[in-house]
Amino acid sequence: MHFLKTEQILPIDIKTAWEFFSSPENLKIITPEYMGFDITSEYREKKMYPGMIITYKVSPLFGIKMNWVTEITHTAEPHYFVDEQRFGPYAFWHHQHKFAEVPEGVKMTDVLHYKVKFGFIGKIANSIIVKKQLRQIFGYRKTKLEEIFGKSGNLCTRQFLVRKK
Repeated sequence: MHFLKTEQILPIDIKTAWEFFSSPENLKIITPEYMGFDITSEYREKKMYPGMIITYKVSPLFGIKMNWVTEITHTAEPHYFVDEQRFGPYAFWHHQHKFAEVPEGVKMTDVLHYKVKFGFIGKIANSIIVKKQLRQIFGYRKTKLEEIFGKSGNLCTRQFLVRKK
């Protein structure tokens, strides 16, 4: 199992953060184009709710399109939501999105636990490709969010990526 945690302070209020991040349609905006990310769900809801299934097409490696199905398993507006992969490129994917009011705006924390498929080969792939790609995706997300919402005066943006045994 692997672990990634990122934190970023955005100069917005928690309601604005929730409105943006709880809309599945905004995920494409903050995902790099090379990922070929497209939502294929025919949902009618504009906001996430527990039990919501979201389907995507994504190209994580070499432009090869894959199906990815996630379920929103928990929400506590406006403080957090959790998405978990049901089918897709990972053996395990559990992603917590947390929002907390701070004097500078909102501290957004992503906590990701994941496991790559294919056993020993997956461990090698994680070391060489996957963890680097995840760092790049969250780095892109940080930059894109600063373009959309501006930079906070507090440069408390961090990434942590460790391997759990």
